[in-house]
Amino acid sequence: MNPPVPVVCAVIEKDGLILLAQRPPNKLLPLKWEFAGGKVEPGEAPAAAIVREIREELGCAIVIERALPPFTHDYGRVVIEMIPFVCSLAPGTTEPHPHEHVALAWAPLDELARYDLAAADFPVIDAYRATR
Repeated sequence: MNPPVPVVCAVIEKDGLILLAQRPPNKLLPLKWEFAGGKVEPGEAPAAAIVREIREELGCAIVIERALPPFTHDYGRVVIEMIPFVCSLAPGTTEPHPHEHVALAWAPLDELARYDLAAADFPVIDAYRATR
């Protein structure tokens, strides 16, 4: 059995809202909404990975506020180790825009469940809610 694939995600907060990104139709979990992020490269620290991934995917800079507890999630074809971070936009950065996603949405915490979220993002919401 392969070890879980380390994946980082960012719960980006702004003005009481949280950023969600919609996956492209041609990737795993097509058109699901998620917290932006991606795979940790070999030898890369998770904190460095989330800063890099957000710059690549959303074209903006973030500040890590705190880490949430990591956990594993089994998607069947792949098991991931999700490493979530609560982040804010860096002062003076550009607004996020979708480079690899179909759409972005800012939503209040209480409305996140209305989106068709990727399964691994539900435990992230629970951990975020528990640590606010």
